[in-house]
Amino acid sequence: MGVMAMLLLPLLLLGISGLLFIYQEVSRLWSKSAVQNKVVVITDAISGLGKECARVFHTGGARLVLCGKNWQRLENLYDALISVADPGKTFTPKLILLDLSDISCVPDVAKEVLDCYGCVDILINNASMKVKGPAHEISLELDKKIMDANYFGPITLTKALLPNMISRRTGQIVLVNNIQGKFGIPFRTAYAASKHAALGFFDCLRAEVEEYDVVISTVSPTFVRSYHVYPEQGNWEASIWKFFFRKLTYGVHPVEVAEEVMRTVRRKKQEVFMANPIPKAAVYVRTFFPEFFFAVVACGVKEKLNVPEEG
Repeated sequence: MGVMAMLLLPLLLLGISGLLFIYQEVSRLWSKSAVQNKVVVITDAISGLGKECARVFHTGGARLVLCGKNWQRLENLYDALISVADPGKTFTPKLILLDLSDISCVPDVAKEVLDCYGCVDILINNASMKVKGPAHEISLELDKKIMDANYFGPITLTKALLPNMISRRTGQIVLVNNIQGKFGIPFRTAYAASKHAALGFFDCLRAEVEEYDVVISTVSPTFVRSYHVYPEQGNWEASIWKFFFRKLTYGVHPVEVAEEVMRTVRRKKQEVFMANPIPKAAVYVRTFFPEFFFAVVACGVKEKLNVPEEG
């Protein structure tokens, strides 16, 4: 019996490996067919996440429209995509200079895209601006700038492109949001407010456009970390707040988020929440035990204000 088990184990492992390989290949081909020949607009394509989304969708055969506020970096991204692409299976990306904090230019950008391609199949609202500091020290001008970049900019572009999707009765709009659209973190008042507003808008819009077969998707990671930052090991001897905040801060890698955005488009998922168990638990605690949640957050603020930071 033992000899049989030893003989069967390698075959079992080989079979599992083969099934995983087949699943990955089918998923890859399915992802490609989901966006092939589709017109995909990506805002803030020059950010870490924007670049990864551009790579994933370009490889999938999408007709990309890459938007960003720095022309040189857009051209660098264009060169990077073209250098590794198969010209027979991909399309040349279109570059558009766009700063979503300047709302006045958004309608012209939407018109340029529609004049060029005649339609937009997928809009990925990825642009985001962050600020950190006590609420009383953040100027009202900066608050407005954050709201323009994170809320008014994306909804202005969405409203400009939405009639085309409704008239064609097809399309998908993806909002890359943040965990702070679910609950606020101290010293990020303007940012959290803009993310709450954006999530509320797209949640409402989802119901409004369902009858037109337009899909509204939200992807909410914790934070999208930089390419070279990795989390330290958790230390349970530290305070609950420090442990939670460390788990929240390091977030997920841009590659992971870009792949999830592709899966969201392929499966037409409505809402995705990307986080490890600690922030996920915080969302439920905030909902069902708000007083406890507020107490923990308040303790974290007091600790931050009273205890000198290391280094």
